[in-house]
Amino acid sequence: MRGKGGASAKAASPGTALLVLPACLLVLGLLIGPMLLMFRISLNQFSPTQLMIEAFSFGNYARAAADPYYQEIILTTLGMALLCTALTLVIAFPAAYWLGRLQSRWKSLVVIATLFPLLVGNVVRSAGWMALFTREGLINTALLKAHLIGEPLTLMYTPKAVVFGIIAVVLPYMILTIASVIESIPRDLEDAAANLGASGFSQFWRVILPLSAPGVAAGSILVFVLCMNTYATAVLLGGPRFKMMAPAIFDQFVRGNNWPMGATLAFMLLAVTMSFTIFGSIAFARRYRAR
Repeated sequence: MRGKGGASAKAASPGTALLVLPACLLVLGLLIGPMLLMFRISLNQFSPTQLMIEAFSFGNYARAAADPYYQEIILTTLGMALLCTALTLVIAFPAAYWLGRLQSRWKSLVVIATLFPLLVGNVVRSAGWMALFTREGLINTALLKAHLIGEPLTLMYTPKAVVFGIIAVVLPYMILTIASVIESIPRDLEDAAANLGASGFSQFWRVILPLSAPGVAAGSILVFVLCMNTYATAVLLGGPRFKMMAPAIFDQFVRGNNWPMGATLAFMLLAVTMSFTIFGSIAFARRYRAR
């Protein structure tokens, strides 16, 4: 019986693999194909008169890597992504713990409320932040009427405004990712730690945080990727002087008609994002296995 079952399972495996074929072809056609085409465009040369001259050169990558302007943009994007990821993790963890431990019948409504901001586009949310941050916005008006400030604060078109806007976008992802892991951690472990004399902080540091590490890692990687590729928030809240990679790529493609340089910057952004993501995943995997 076992032999027949094993043989039938092996015989069914090729048919099962064929079920994945349409999805693989779809990914190849809609994702990898355009990326290969864009990589080929990045090897071409830009001409003000002909716009794009077919070539096979990595000169665009060398120029972009050596240009201080693009170096500053890459460092700004990376710094903003790391800062927003860290702040999002700090803000999201208490909410994720509460949601993961919630036993109420209203839990599904809480999850829906957490997901609800994702139904609103980034442009609309950024417009809402603009209504708060302008010199005549709600924040400055309230502070002036309360006589807490003498003149309106400069909140718009600052890095702080971009940080607030990005965190508002990515916060639900972090909360739901960590909450799903905390929900699977048995409560008995916390009770056992409390019975052994562990304080609340010790329970968090020695029990909850290590066991929720997979959710923390997954949520941080997801949020980091989203922060690295933010566009609307950086443009609307940061203004034209605040440069990140996604707006810079848009400027090259649309305003400068420099498709080779735009494609080059896009692949540089992809390379930086993937490098930090892979490095973080490997570092976490090693640390997690060591424990």
